[in-house]
Amino acid sequence: MDPLSIEPLDIPDVVVRRLPIYARTLSYLQQEGIKSVSSQQLGERISVTAAQIRKDLSWFGEFGKQGIGYDVDKLLGHITRILGLTQSWPVVLVGLGYLGQAIARYEGFRQNGLNIVGLFDNDPTKIGADINGLTILADRELQALIEQEGVRLAIVAVPAARAQEVVDRLVLAGVRAILNYAPIITQVPDGVWVRHIDPVAQLHSMTYYLAREEAQI
Repeated sequence: MDPLSIEPLDIPDVVVRRLPIYARTLSYLQQEGIKSVSSQQLGERISVTAAQIRKDLSWFGEFGKQGIGYDVDKLLGHITRILGLTQSWPVVLVGLGYLGQAIARYEGFRQNGLNIVGLFDNDPTKIGADINGLTILADRELQALIEQEGVRLAIVAVPAARAQEVVDRLVLAGVRAILNYAPIITQVPDGVWVRHIDPVAQLHSMTYYLAREEAQI
């Protein structure tokens, strides 16, 4: 079975979200010189049960042998291919406030197959500035660059009030996957994937527990 022949919607999203964690952990094992790992050992590293790892991987084929475990290099290669990381993906970034500028300067994207090729903002004071060798362009130039570079991935770091409008423009221009840092859930049509990252909401989900700890003191 070719893992890339499986329809995306056939795989539970929670499984897809765990694949990059498996890949990153296998990469660390590789750097440590470890050649083989069992599902139990892998699970202990990332707080996932061995059964869950085997079930997740079974969606894409058979990669290990009972009693022997997984070949680290081979399994990492398989997951890298499944995630489409055998190629470099061009990405546009919209919104160059403090957060957007930090994202634009982050070298980890390029090192992991994600190449930011365009920076966009609607603030005249930012347009024309240079970050990491890229010039910030006006939003009106968004569609032309997306078509020119064949961009299908975008990062949105604009205020909540602008987020839906920006997402709509990206989808219209041909983007099919969006990482949204704006503190709002945006709506997209079928066939477009969005991941929402809201650090404040994540912290609030933990203050819930802290508040209850304090109430018991």
